Amino acid sequence: MSTLAQVREIVAMNLRSIPQRLGASLVIVVGIGGVVGVLVAMLSMSAGLDRTLSATGSPDRAIVVQGGSDGELASFMARASATLVSQDPAIARGANGLPLASGELIIVTEVPRPGDSIGANISLRGLSPTGVAMRPEVRLVAGRMFRPGLRELVVGEGAFREFEGLDLGARRKVRGAYWTVVGRFRSGDAHDSELWADLETAQAAFGRSGVSSVLLRLTSRDAFAGLQQRLSSDPQLNVDVRTERDYYSSQSAGTTRVIGIVTTLVGLIMAFGALFGALNTMYSAVSARTQEIGTLRAIGFGAAPVIASVMAEAMLLSLAGGLLGAGVAYLLFNGYSVSTLGGSFTQVAFNFAVTPALVAQGLTWALVIGFLGGLFPAVRAARLPVTAALRGA
Repeated sequence: MSTLAQVREIVAMNLRSIPQRLGASLVIVVGIGGVVGVLVAMLSMSAGLDRTLSATGSPDRAIVVQGGSDGELASFMARASATLVSQDPAIARGANGLPLASGELIIVTEVPRPGDSIGANISLRGLSPTGVAMRPEVRLVAGRMFRPGLRELVVGEGAFREFEGLDLGARRKVRGAYWTVVGRFRSGDAHDSELWADLETAQAAFGRSGVSSVLLRLTSRDAFAGLQQRLSSDPQLNVDVRTERDYYSSQSAGTTRVIGIVTTLVGLIMAFGALFGALNTMYSAVSARTQEIGTLRAIGFGAAPVIASVMAEAMLLSLAGGLLGAGVAYLLFNGYSVSTLGGSFTQVAFNFAVTPALVAQGLTWALVIGFLGGLFPAVRAARLPVTAALRGA
């Protein structure tokens, strides 16, 4: 009998005997399933946040903020600077012939979570009707848009879902005055976590004369490089210019990196525990089959088929554990809605995302644990002296 035929026969024999060792086999499956489940669940948080922020914006829109600022919240641009920015030839014109440029003010207000008396930081964006019109992806789902000159708020769907007191008709105290919630919108991106209000009304309420950023609609995507070069080199300006999509993608980088580090550390600790469980289980399986292994070796089966049989069992059980963990993570966490601090230290609402890439990563971890957990017991089984194995030693 060829070595390949021996491998097929002994592997099939070993796998058929797994139900006889069900209790020990479940140790590997559950242990590795726990590792993969936690790993995938934690990484799905960073994947969901990154998906939300990276989906924000359009490649034909650009954001201009103060030079050296980390984001809109830390940026301040004087009215004259915003006007100068809006005169660049790369900016598209509206039906009225005016530049499609929107000076916008980002300020922080507190809104409590359900059942929590302590408020969380929420971004309140002051913008003009032009700024609303420049975002065709935004759809009103209830009520109406705010009216210029009035203390009215329009609430993002994510903020409405995660925080309380944002129902239609609700009155929220902002800067010593009450503002009325008149509408709710959905954008499917980071703006879902914001409150929107009229720019001039917000400037008056917060004593601001300038803006935090200027949103621009470009004549074409190719116009961005020229826009960036002109504005960045203008001696009258001190600004950073980025495409809207690049800007929001960069806002998730720090949080995603921290989540990745924490997830890797937790995953490694749990993986060590699962690895020892797999080693112990596979060593026990080899000990229980000592005489069987000795008999196979005595009738002509080589060391390679023995190693293959033990490794096949370990890898199959680890794959089952990986699928179990990934499946549980998907059922419990995919689409789960939460909010966390974004790059501007304000809350960003998003959904966990268990992506195919995360499932593949989890299964890779499972198979690595299974390989290491089965390797040493497999080598030990192959090295057992035939006579000692026949005696059950």
